[in-house]
Amino acid sequence: MSDFYNILGVSKQASDAELKKAYKKASMQHHPDRGGDEEQFKKVNEAYATLKDPSKRQMYDQYGTADPQQAGPQGFNFNFDSSNFAGGNPFAGTPFDDMFAGHPFGRTRQQPRNQDMRIVTNIDLRDVVTGKSLVAQIQLGSGRNETINIEIPPGARHGDTIQYEGLGDDRHRELRRGNLHVVIQVNPLNDWQRNNNDLITKKTVNLFDLLLGCVIIIQTLDNRNVRLTVPPGTNPGQRFSIPQYGIPDINTKRRGNIYVIIDVQTPKITDESLLNKIQQLRDEIK
Repeated sequence: MSDFYNILGVSKQASDAELKKAYKKASMQHHPDRGGDEEQFKKVNEAYATLKDPSKRQMYDQYGTADPQQAGPQGFNFNFDSSNFAGGNPFAGTPFDDMFAGHPFGRTRQQPRNQDMRIVTNIDLRDVVTGKSLVAQIQLGSGRNETINIEIPPGARHGDTIQYEGLGDDRHRELRRGNLHVVIQVNPLNDWQRNNNDLITKKTVNLFDLLLGCVIIIQTLDNRNVRLTVPPGTNPGQRFSIPQYGIPDINTKRRGNIYVIIDVQTPKITDESLLNKIQQLRDEIK
């Protein structure tokens, strides 16, 4: 199986910008019109098409393929937990489950299961702050539809996967059901950006308010109003922090900060007498 990261010449931690840059370089290098190898050119395009899509990249990183039909029993997460030795099976949930069930880990032999299923759910940054409850309809291999309640915890990240055991495919009735994997896709939200657990936003302030100082109200993504004091003489682009109003850490629950970047709105003045007064004031300041 092709190593998409190796084909593009990037690491597994490569950012979207690094992927795009590497793709452009590799596609030009291997383009048939430039004397490149056509098969390698196809591989470059396949690699980029997979890795540029967050949900496909998540699946590829986890299972070695972006094809849900191929990412079945052969793909798995090997989460080794030493506590499973206490009467459990450290290979539970993997294709080795049945091979090692019973001996030597003290479990009775389990029936093989149907394939796992994967769905993508879309949320935005507001949902990342507050968490969200969703209801999803899935169609099972047996042909029946099932309603699934999905709980997105506060602090979830783009590409995170939630696993629900026993809610996957039921195509083969003689087998136990597979698992359901819910891939989280976080859509952008106007005027807000995420940096780890911090949130960044811009606030436009009138020029005179910057000169004289003012108090502005910031409405947080969980609908709280926070007063922020902008001192006299604040410069455009200056950043102020609102501690612990950001995104909760998914493990510790400790919240990040909100950072407010001040932008300036220059008033349009057409009154000549007022313009003369402003000019006099400017000359006095000089």
